[in-house]
Order: sequence, then C-alpha cells, then structure tokens
Amino acid sequence: MDKKEQIDELIQKINNLNYHYYTLDEPLVSDGEYDELYDRLKNLEEESGYVRDDSPTQYVGGEILEKFEKHYHLTRLLSQGKAQSYEEVEDWINRSQKIVDNYNLTHDNKLPELSFVMEYKFDGLTINLTYEDGSLKNAATRGNGIVGEEVKAQVKTIRSIPSRIDDKSLLEIQGEALMPLSELKRYNRENETQLKNARNAAAGAIRNLDPKETYRRRLTAYFYALPTNSLNIKTEIEMIDFMEEQGFKVHPYHKLVNSYDEIIEELKVIEKERKDLDILTDGVVIKINDKKTQEVLGSTNKFPRWSIAFKYDAEEYTTTLKEVKWNVGRTGKVTPSAILEPVDFSGVTVTRATLNNYDDIIRKKVKIGSKVFIRRSNDVIPEILGVVDENQPGTLEIEKPSKCPYCGSELIQENVHVVCPNSISCKPQLLARMEHFVSRNAMDIEGLSEKTIAQLMDTLDINEINDIYDLNYEDLIELDRFGAKKTQNLLNAIEASKEVDLSNFIYAIGIPNVGEKTSKDLANKFKNFDNLRKASVDDLLDIADIGGITAENIVEFFNDENITASIDNLLAKGIKIKEVEGNNKSSKLEGLTFVITGSVEGFTRDDIKALVEKNGGKVTTSVSNNTDYLLCGDKPGSKRDKAEDLGVKIYEDQELAKFLAEL
Repeated sequence: MDKKEQIDELIQKINNLNYHYYTLDEPLVSDGEYDELYDRLKNLEEESGYVRDDSPTQYVGGEILEKFEKHYHLTRLLSQGKAQSYEEVEDWINRSQKIVDNYNLTHDNKLPELSFVMEYKFDGLTINLTYEDGSLKNAATRGNGIVGEEVKAQVKTIRSIPSRIDDKSLLEIQGEALMPLSELKRYNRENETQLKNARNAAAGAIRNLDPKETYRRRLTAYFYALPTNSLNIKTEIEMIDFMEEQGFKVHPYHKLVNSYDEIIEELKVIEKERKDLDILTDGVVIKINDKKTQEVLGSTNKFPRWSIAFKYDAEEYTTTLKEVKWNVGRTGKVTPSAILEPVDFSGVTVTRATLNNYDDIIRKKVKIGSKVFIRRSNDVIPEILGVVDENQPGTLEIEKPSKCPYCGSELIQENVHVVCPNSISCKPQLLARMEHFVSRNAMDIEGLSEKTIAQLMDTLDINEINDIYDLNYEDLIELDRFGAKKTQNLLNAIEASKEVDLSNFIYAIGIPNVGEKTSKDLANKFKNFDNLRKASVDDLLDIADIGGITAENIVEFFNDENITASIDNLLAKGIKIKEVEGNNKSSKLEGLTFVITGSVEGFTRDDIKALVEKNGGKVTTSVSNNTDYLLCGDKPGSKRDKAEDLGVKIYEDQELAKFLAEL
C-alpha cells in the first residue's frame, strides 16, 4: 500500500479503537499498542503531508451515546501530550524554554523562570462541571472535547462534589470520577454481578441511566483544572488553592518543582508510592505553573503545549497459557481470549488476557502450554507480549476457527478478523442486533430500549429477532415495570413497524458494511427486496459507492442458509416492505455538500440529513474547503468558527428555518 492507503486504514482502525475505549468502555487493545498505531499514523501524515479532517490526530476522540442528552462545553476540553521517557520530558522542557526566551526578547512584560506543578494522572472518567451563580448547573463527560453527555443526576451521587460554591462567576471545573480500589472490593464482595476493574466500574457508573446504581458504587472525584473562568488566577498553585477553598476534592499530592532534575527525582519516588494508593493512576501530569506562560505557549488541536503526561512502563510477569476460547462480539468479530494460570498483579489476580486476532497469535508465536510474558498495561488491561521460549516442548498449535462457535455459520475473513456473518440469529450478537433492528432509522419500534430487550431475552426466552413479533399482551403485562399503558404502547409500535420502507428494512437486517446511505442506494437501485436478494456482485458494483468487498459481503449474506432462513421467518410475521416507485429524489441540492451542527427545534439531525439527501445534497461530518453550506442550530461549537474561517455559507436562525421549510 502507498502512504495514503496506509493512513486511511490506520484512521479506520484507530477510530474503531476510540469508539470502543471512550464510548463503550470496552478497550480492544493495550495503551501501548494504541500508542504505536497513533504514532505510526502521525509519522505517516508528517512524511506525506496527507492529513484528513477526520484523522484522530486532529481531534480528541469519542462519539456520544444517544441515550444521554448532549452537553456543549463552554471551552474545548483538550487531552494530554505524553512522554514515556525522561528524554521526552527534557525535550518538552527545552521546547517550552525556547518559546519563553523568544517571547522575552520581543516583549517588555517578561515571563518568569519556568517552574512546574506535578500531580497524579488519574485513570477514571473525565467529568466537567458547570457552576453559575454558585450553583451546579451541569455535569458532563468529556465526550469528544466539544460535546459530552449530560450526567448531572449521576454526578450528584458523588458526595464529595459540592452542589453550591461561594464563587458566583460562570465556571467550568474539570476532574476525574474514580472508584476507589477498596470500594471495588466491597462491591464485588456484596454483589453477585462482578465489576472487572475500577476504571470501567467508574465509567459504567457515570454512564448508568439509574443514578441509584451510580450511588451504590460509591465513587469519588478529584479536580485539577478550570477550563472556563473569569478569575484573575495567575498560577496553577493559585488555581488549586481556589478549588480547595470552594470545597472541591483536590488530591493532596501536587508538588511545585523548578528544574528537570527535580522532576526526575519526583517521578522516581512516585513510581513506587503510587502502588499503595486506593485509586488507579497511570502516570504523572507535569504543568507549567505560570498562567501567562501557559497562554503564550498555547495548544495544538489536541494537546496544550504547557503540560505533558509522563506514563510509567507497565509491569510484566510470566505465566502459562492454558487454553484459548473464541468469543463472538456484538459486531460479529470472533476474537480469541487467553485463559492463563492465575498470576497476581499488585493484589489483583489475572486469569485472562486478550489476544487481538489470529494474526496476533501467529506474530507472537503463542501456543497452548506456552510460558508467556504478560503485562497489565496502565494497571487495567491484561496483554500477552510474547512467549518466553518459542521452542518450548509440549506445546500445541492454536487452531483458527472456521465456523461460529455459537451458531455454526461459516466464518468470513474481514481484514485481520474472522467474522460471523449471521447477524440475525447468532445469540451473542442478538442483543446489539435487536437494538439496531428496532432503532429509529431501521424498524423504528419505540419502547424497545437495550434494557427492555435484555429483559425480554432473559424472561421470555427471545432467541431471534422475529420473536419480537410474537409478543402478546399476556406475556408483557407480567413483566417487571410493565403496566397496561406501556404494554399496549409497545405492542402498537411493533404492529406499526410491519409497514416499512425498503431502505429501512435493508438497514435493519445488518448486512456487513451496509449503513444508512448504502441501504438507500440499494433500495433506489433494486426497487424491491426480492431483486436485492438475487443481485450478483456485478449488479451491485453498478452502484457508484459500492466497492468489491462490500458487494461480496452482500452476496455472501444472502447466500448463507442460516441468514436466509432467519429472514424468511421474519417476513412470515407479516412484514410488508414498501417498494420504491420511480425516483422520488429532487435534484435541487445536487452537487452541494452540507455540514449540520447544533440543535434545531422541531428537527433531529437525522431529519435534516434525510431532507438534504432527498433533494440530492450530500451531508458530511466535518467542515472543510469542500463544504458549501453549514446548517447551524443552537450551541454549534467549533464548526461554526471553522466555517467562518473558510468562508463557508452559514444558514442559521430565520434563514435556516426558511431553507428547511422549502425542502
């Protein structure tokens, strides 16, 4: 592959990792492997000059879960640049000193000598609190740095967070929600459902729709930054003092030092002391103390130049790989899980580790019975690094599966992963597939949330998607939290879904690599579902945006006997798929590219996107030189600023209302 193709592939891979880490709290790889991919992408971009707007190097990552209300931060929340060696810390100091020296040569108001504040880098979930007139107005997750999830009800269960403060100005206070290790042990001792680690336990508590569950986990929170404030604070130490005065919990370790040698001395001390803490940490954040110097140094798109996070090497141990179990994830990927002889990591017993895929097994030369090096990266994720002796006698090769271990479908190769294509009735995929099937842009069955679907699976033995259409009043009314009104509303929504547009049904059944746009393209091309089921690869390649891999995936999907039987069972429940009659699209916006930002009263973002596309326009997610119009609602964030900088036409207020009305 050329460098452009390598960059495109890395962006796809890293965005997927970001989604699992930041949105789902289900990390797929160790931090070390992620950093390697990120650094490779950054180097390729610098070498080639090819930088995509959606590259992970251009933003702070993480998509927003739709089940929470969105909150737009007053100030963009940045991530931290990292250093993994003393030399990188020294390089950062030298770069900072050079900028300070250049500034002092040309300005009368000289910047002071560099001094630094050191504090722990916590490993929990970032939260951002907004106070106005002394009261807690909002609490949100960081999200993508511009917009996060509103979690005030959950944050209020953290007793150490003040609901009121003395200061009356508009403030944002940034910190980290954490589950103490002692509380994790207590929770697992008192509850049948076990929490795997403190980081995910904290993230899951904050993202839990039931604040009572958040409260049961007894979180704490430490605060360390004021992203937005109108105060005349001149140093980091003054900021820490202010937060403590207002009643915020600040970790007692924050040390002011004046040189590189003092920083290194402290890093060596903390490396030992942090293992005795009751909270997870994965490093130390080093900040320049003077606020004016911070302002002069500024920031990149992703990181402030005036701070850096030093991350410690993960601890490594050896143990024996006993067996490998193959698991089917929600996306159909069949991934290996290593079962280990138990090994103790700083008081935590580890018995499993992730092997990313079969290529990972081959590359690391791992076999059943191998003595392996294992690392618990960043104190959380068990990772197999490789084998102690690749010629160790008595080991057995690990076989690559050819059939799904759950439903028996033939597995297909998709990049480096093997995938079960049976998205309709493969049980481990069922919950996520059902949630997708009933979603607004698919069958649009209101009332079937993830929690309700799980309840139906557990209590009514739902085994396939088509079982939804066999639900009746007598079954539902007996369920916990189901009254007469809720039961009848759900049954009405299920019945209404039987009349469905072709594009919605195509999207609902979850064909690999077929999203909303491709579903619409397929519907417009083939007009009815039977034509699509019989389509050949050549027929599919006639559609401009469908490539060879997607075409083959579609044909394989409809040729799989298990999937075909599942679809037939589904259609037998009385579903009527509306055929596409002619071309109902307007060409009014043909050749124009739009970006949507902010909230518009009376419309969802999907509503506006559908209107634009129906009239021939194209909708993208980021503003660039190729953008013709920005459709700008309330609380638009940084996209509006970028559109202004690039001279992109902006529709907002009355002009936006008129534009939408005319569509």
